[in-house]
Amino acid sequence: MSKVLLALTSAALLGLSGCADLYINKSGSAPAKSAAATISAEAQAALTAAQADVKAAKAKNALWTTADSALKAAEAAAAKGDSATVLKEAKLASNQVQKGLAQLNYPMLKVGD
Repeated sequence: MSKVLLALTSAALLGLSGCADLYINKSGSAPAKSAAATISAEAQAALTAAQADVKAAKAKNALWTTADSALKAAEAAAAKGDSATVLKEAKLASNQVQKGLAQLNYPMLKVGD
């Protein structure tokens, strides 16, 4: 009984997913996608700088997880068009990258010396 129910459910879902892109509006064309969210030039510059900083830190194996998380948050905010959050998170990411790179210059701790 459960196998039959599973098979019927699967067939129904496959049928519905096939119909999803058949929607055509009254003008005879597919529905238009919403315009991409835009951010300010300052936020875009900060995001670009943060992306470059994170790339440089990854190359030197000095990327902190907080910097990576902040960059992801900035990119998500950019997709939503939230310039204030992009600025805040991008600056945080760049700041964390600078600290991670500076940490490379710290003397190596040797245990037992």
